[in-house]
Amino acid sequence: MPGVSVRGLSYEERRQLAANLTRVLSLYRSIVDAYIIEFFTDNLWGTLPCSWQEALDGLNPPQLATLLLEMPREGEVVRYRSVWPLTLLALKSTARALAFTRTPRFQTPSEFLENPSQSSRLTAPFRKHVRPKKQHEIRRLGELVKKLSDVTGCTQVVDVGSGQGHLSRFMSLGLGLKVKSIEGDQRLVGRARRLDQELLQTLEKEDKRKLQGVPTAPRCSPHHVARWVDPTALCDELLLPLENAPRGGARLLLTGLHACGDLSVALLRHFSCPEVAALALVGCCYMKLSDPGGYPLSQWVAALPGSELSYRLREGACHALEEYAERLQDTAPGLRTHCYRAALEAAIRRAQPELRRPGVQGIPRAHEAKIEQYVRRGLQRVGLDPQLPLDAAALCAQQAQENRVVAFFSLALLLAPLVETLILLDRLLYLQEQGFHAELLPIFSPDLSPRNLVLVATKRPLGQAFSVLETEDS
Repeated sequence: MPGVSVRGLSYEERRQLAANLTRVLSLYRSIVDAYIIEFFTDNLWGTLPCSWQEALDGLNPPQLATLLLEMPREGEVVRYRSVWPLTLLALKSTARALAFTRTPRFQTPSEFLENPSQSSRLTAPFRKHVRPKKQHEIRRLGELVKKLSDVTGCTQVVDVGSGQGHLSRFMSLGLGLKVKSIEGDQRLVGRARRLDQELLQTLEKEDKRKLQGVPTAPRCSPHHVARWVDPTALCDELLLPLENAPRGGARLLLTGLHACGDLSVALLRHFSCPEVAALALVGCCYMKLSDPGGYPLSQWVAALPGSELSYRLREGACHALEEYAERLQDTAPGLRTHCYRAALEAAIRRAQPELRRPGVQGIPRAHEAKIEQYVRRGLQRVGLDPQLPLDAAALCAQQAQENRVVAFFSLALLLAPLVETLILLDRLLYLQEQGFHAELLPIFSPDLSPRNLVLVATKRPLGQAFSVLETEDS
C-alpha cells in the first residue's frame, strides 16, 4: 500500500509530518477513539456527517475493502456507485499520504509458494517448531541484523525479549553471529536452551553426513539470560559483553523482534550507551506503552497540541489492515460479530447501566448463532441473568445495521496507520534529537506480519552502505 517513505524525509520534514499527523488525528479523533462495541449505545453512526452516511450506507464488505480501504482484488476495477463527498475522499487520500509505507522494496517470489507452512528460504532445521509467520520474520530480521553488524563493526548482538530463542538461534547457529538472548520469563529461557541443544544435534548429524568425518568449526549457541529489563533504568546485563572485549571495547547491536510495549522504549534508551553501536527494533503492542513514559519520547512530539494518544488509539494501531481487508473481500462470517457484540453491549447497559465494556470471553462459533442466542450467552459470560427479557424487534433492527457497523470499524482502521506512524516517528525524532541517525524500513511482508517496520539506528551515518540493508538476499 502506498504511503510516505521515511528515508526521503529530512529532519525538518519529519517534524512537519508529526505536526500534520497530530492535526489530522485531532480532527477525526471521534472515529479512531470510538469503541465499536458502543456502536448502538453511543449512536456512532449518527456521529458521522450525513453525506458520509449516504455514501457508506448499504455498502457490503467487499465494496468497503475496495472503495474505502482501496484494497481491491487483483484485476478488480474500482467503480463508485455514487458521487462521494469531497471530505470523505480527502480523508482517504490523507490517510494514505501521511502513513509510512508498509510495502518492502524487495520484490521476490513468495517463499511459501511450494508449501504454505515451510519457508523455501530457510533450511529445515531452522523451521522446526517455528510457525510460517515467524519463519519469515526471523529470516528477514536476522539477515538485516547480520548486514548491519557487518557495516557497523559490531562484535556482539543482544536479542532482547527473545522468547523461545528462534531469532537468536538463527542469528548464531545460522549466520555465525555472537548472540546474547535476554528474556524475562524463566520458562521460555529453559525452553530456548532445550531447543538450542536439539538444533545443535541436528546440525552435527547433517555435518557428518555431508562432510563424511571432516572436522568442522565448533558452533556457538546463543547465551541465554533470564532477566527482566526495566524500561526506566539501564540494565548492566544487557550491556555486558560475552567475553573479553577487543581493543577499542565491545560494540553491541541491540535487536528486538516485536518488542512489546515498554520493552521497545528500554531498547531506545539503551542506545545512548557508549557500548551500543547499532539498533534494529521491530515494536508492537503500542497499547501497553506506559502513560506517561512510553510515549511521547521526543521533545518535538511532546510539545505538539493534540499529540496525546489514548489507549484506544494505540490499541487500534496494532490491527492488521491487510488481513482485515481480505476478510472484507471474502465477506467472512466472523464480521457479524462486530454487530453482535455491540448489541450485547446495549443489552448489558439496559440491565446494569454502570457495567461498561466488560470483557466477554470468546463465544465459540458466535457468527453461526442467532443474535438473540449470542446476546443471552454474552449476558451469562459477564455474570448477568441470561433469561432477562430482550426486545426482539430492537435486536432485529440492530442486526439490520450489520454493514453499518462494519463500515464504521473500517473507517477507524483506515486511520489506524496514522497512529502507528506518529508513534514510530516520535521514536525516530527522539533518537535524532540526541544526534543519532535513525531510519525506518518495511522489512516483512505486511500480509504475513502486520507490524513490519524496523527502526534502524546507528551512531554514525551509513551513507551508501544503508542501501545494502534494504536488499533481499538471493
